[in-house]
Amino acid sequence: MSEVLEERPSQGVALLRLNRPEALNALSLSLRRTLAEMINRLGNDGETRAIVITGNEKAFAAGADLVELMSRTVHDAAFREARVAWEALDACRVPVIAAINGFALGGGCELALHCDIVIAGEGAKFGLPEVRVGIMPGAGGTQRMLRAAGKYKTMRYALTGDQIPAAEAVAMGLASECVADEEALPHALKLAAKIAALAPIAVGSIKEVVKLGADASLDTALLLERNAFQLLFATEDRSEGIGAFLEKRKPSFQGR
Repeated sequence: MSEVLEERPSQGVALLRLNRPEALNALSLSLRRTLAEMINRLGNDGETRAIVITGNEKAFAAGADLVELMSRTVHDAAFREARVAWEALDACRVPVIAAINGFALGGGCELALHCDIVIAGEGAKFGLPEVRVGIMPGAGGTQRMLRAAGKYKTMRYALTGDQIPAAEAVAMGLASECVADEEALPHALKLAAKIAALAPIAVGSIKEVVKLGADASLDTALLLERNAFQLLFATEDRSEGIGAFLEKRKPSFQGR
């Protein structure tokens, strides 16, 4: 059975379930390759408008596969291969939502930090425990947490490897919302369906501008926003959206 299961819960929404329950969904190289292939395909198929990634009730993903890491050497080609999933998520054009129950540790936390929206069950645990096994985060954990939570929270948790409860993760800016454990996936799917019904070009533009603007000066980021805003006036969806509002009807966005 595949290490990532794909489902279509509603129109325009894809659900990807990490499927290594025997290893708490540890991110093996084969799982990363499969996830990268699916993200690349779904992000470019013209039909998928939102992607939800989840695990199971025990773990979103408990980190990298330590059995694989034990045999890795400093110049191992596996380091390059391991980045394929992160590169696919970075390049994905559609919003990606993480629905998290249980552990999101190490690479699992970094996977969540690569997503656009993070919905955490109240029992979820985040963290970067790599220092406890003599290594450090290597898929953006220190830098993405730094940008989301600031220097002092990042140092507090990256230097100790302590776990972060879901409510604290929300307060730190590592997660969007904390909900009851049984509501994490349903709520994420509801948000995905809501996004999928909106104008995909506008949604993609918002994602791009937020992502690029985060590391730009305010003047540069505002310029990016203005340019993207004006370009949307060339789309049919703009006419449909405003027309539907004025006519008091539900819009039908086609992505044109």
